[in-house]
Formats: sequence, C-alpha cells, structure tokens
Amino acid sequence: MTEREYRASEGVSRSELWMLHTSPEKFKYLREHPPEPTPALIFGTAVHKLLLEPDTFKDEFAVAPEVDRRTKAGKEEWAEFCAKTEGKTVIESTQFHTCVDMVDVCLTNPNVVELLKGDHEMPLRWTDEVTGEVCKARVDVWNPEYKMIIDYKTTTNADTAAFARSAINYGYDFQAAMYCEGLRHVKGADAKFVFIAQEKDPPYAVNVMAVGWDVMSRGRDLYRDLLDRYHDCKESGDWYGYLGKLNIMNTLTLPGWADAEF
Repeated sequence: MTEREYRASEGVSRSELWMLHTSPEKFKYLREHPPEPTPALIFGTAVHKLLLEPDTFKDEFAVAPEVDRRTKAGKEEWAEFCAKTEGKTVIESTQFHTCVDMVDVCLTNPNVVELLKGDHEMPLRWTDEVTGEVCKARVDVWNPEYKMIIDYKTTTNADTAAFARSAINYGYDFQAAMYCEGLRHVKGADAKFVFIAQEKDPPYAVNVMAVGWDVMSRGRDLYRDLLDRYHDCKESGDWYGYLGKLNIMNTLTLPGWADAEF
C-alpha cells in the first residue's frame, strides 16, 4: 500500500486526530481543504522512503535535473522531465543527495540496522471498542523479534532532552500510544515503541530512544481524549472552535514562563 493509497483508505489517522488538538473547527477545515505538502514535509517523506523502501523510491519520487529554466534548452529539458514524471513528487538534486547521505549515516549504526529488521510500512486498521470509530496507522517498522514498533523521525536536534520537547509539541507520545493500541487490536501483541531520530544537518547525528512509561501514559490519555472528541463532534455535527463546546469566553492569564521572569 502506497502513502497515497493509505491516506485515501477508510479510518481516521494519527495526523488527522492531532489536528483536533488545536480545535475541531480547524480539523474540519483542514480535512476538507488539505494543504499542499510543505518543502520540509516532502524532504522528510523522501528520506523516510529512501531508508525504509529504497526499491520503490523511484515509483513515487523524481529527482529534478539541474537545468537553467531561463534558457530555451533548459525549458525543453524541464518540460520533458515533467512529462515523464507526472504524478510523482519532485525533489531537488541537492535534497536527494542529502537524503542519500542521511541514509548512509543511519545504516552505519548497528543498533539501527538491527531495529529496522521486520515489516516496513505496515498498515493497521481497527475499530475502537468505545466509540466504534475506525482508526488507522501506518507503522514504519514492526520488529516481531524484539516486539517493537520503530518510528523514524528527522529533526533539527536529536539530543534526548530536545527530542522530548519535540515529542510533546508534535504529539509523538500520542502517536506511540495510538500505534501500540492498533497493533494490539490487529496483531494481538503488546509492543514497545522506539524512535530513531536523525538530524537533518551534517554530520546527520542519530539517536535511538525507547518511549518511557510516563510518556506512553500521557500519550494514551491524549489518544483517548482526541478520539472521544472526534466521535462527539461527528455525532453532534458541532465542530467548535477556540471558545469550546459551550461557547464560553476564555480568560487571558500569564503563562508560567512569563511569570518567572519577574
């Protein structure tokens, strides 16, 4: 199953549910008006593909030729390239070489090589027991030998403390809990969740981190809250915004970091 086929398949995904974290109103709008992928997202998807599914990389991605599109010859070469690669995601050659370098560094780490053994890009689909909602996930790697779900992330800082902040900001704890729940439903197995984080700048440093019980516990609470909220909004048809379900005025107070400055 390709990424596009997965996105088009039935069920609510982790990335969709995470949009509810901002507000149901924004979730509904973004689901009905999907934004174009950002350059950062395209890059992350490309290196992800090259690491986990290198044999089919060229089926989904095309590397742009280095041509001067201001010249007649350059325009013709570019038009020919576009005609041959219609439907594929185009990345610049410099981005592609960075992807290659990152993958090379990643695969020099024996721990990473061992963890990546297993089923790659494994789709999961299950029905939540409480809400009856169909959920889905696409696991980077399911390593049955170690009973681990492996997730690869590119980041600006792979230091453990820095990545912990990213995990909270981007809902990686919620992702870990949701994927483990999906695996339990589909495979009947409990799993540990492990992140492989790699920096996007040289020397493309790699870190490997198992998700601790406290992070997983927080993620489970988030997963339950967001899925319940999604179900409630679907049933009621009320996709409320920042004022909440009861449309109550908020109170502006000083955040903790601002208060500490005095």
